[in-house]
Amino acid sequence: MRASKFGLWVRLRELLTERGLTISTAVLVHLFPDGPEAETGVVLSGGGRVHEFALVYNRMKKGSDRHAVIEHWQDITRHWQAHPLRSEIADAFVWRPSVRRTYFDLTEETTRFS
Repeated sequence: MRASKFGLWVRLRELLTERGLTISTAVLVHLFPDGPEAETGVVLSGGGRVHEFALVYNRMKKGSDRHAVIEHWQDITRHWQAHPLRSEIADAFVWRPSVRRTYFDLTEETTRFS
């Protein structure tokens, strides 16, 4: 989802960014076809919020993924433990990218140990 040029992923990144998520720290827990015109999904934001959504577009028509919209966006942070995908959501909390990163000055480290 983070880097693919596939139309659906490009559009999903746009839609999630519009909702305030940072793509580099968000985790797409689930995205699954739900009939010919929708996919259901769950995403974990970098800040720890859990959202369930419906991504709507005509899955049978080529190129329509670039015009997908989110019609259902629900914050389930307070009750995700009762969600059918609770195990996958719990895993996402463990494996999500760190919001803060630590960088080492490799030049300094190399010089000091040479």
